[in-house]
Amino acid sequence: MSLKSLILLLSISIVPCAVLASDKHAGGHAHAGLSIGEPGLADKVSRTVTIDMQDNMRFVPATVSVKQGETIRLVMRNNGAVAHELVLGNIKDLKAHAKAMQKFPDMEHEEPNMLGLAPGAQGELLWHFTSATTVDFACLRPGHYEAGMKGKIQVAKGKAAPKNKEPHDAHKH
Repeated sequence: MSLKSLILLLSISIVPCAVLASDKHAGGHAHAGLSIGEPGLADKVSRTVTIDMQDNMRFVPATVSVKQGETIRLVMRNNGAVAHELVLGNIKDLKAHAKAMQKFPDMEHEEPNMLGLAPGAQGELLWHFTSATTVDFACLRPGHYEAGMKGKIQVAKGKAAPKNKEPHDAHKH
């Protein structure tokens, strides 16, 4: 890979990650409600959601509902014969990243909002959803996003139920 290609690759991959991490852009101000959240902690996980990656270029399920403040263990299973990935983001950043992957199909990246899996493999992401918004996800391997391998996580306004707490009426005297 030439030095020019390497510099371009680094600039394409670092800038969107910095924007995602800071929830800000060059103007220096945050946009309320646009945060996709942050990496979650294992001891804060309130539930597990399993998402299957399939060679028909679909995620099953393609829509997930969570509550603001909830930390979810996203278990991904690649049921296909080709490699897939799941990347959390907003639609603008996912489209830009998909375009970069077209130019650099062997791009390796390890960020807390993404997980790539070989055929037959399983893995997980822990994610804390901080804002009531829609968080998009997609497989950004060349051609996969364009073929429809994408989905949405609807984050409803409100507080998530406390972890490992019984409902008030679950125990009667």
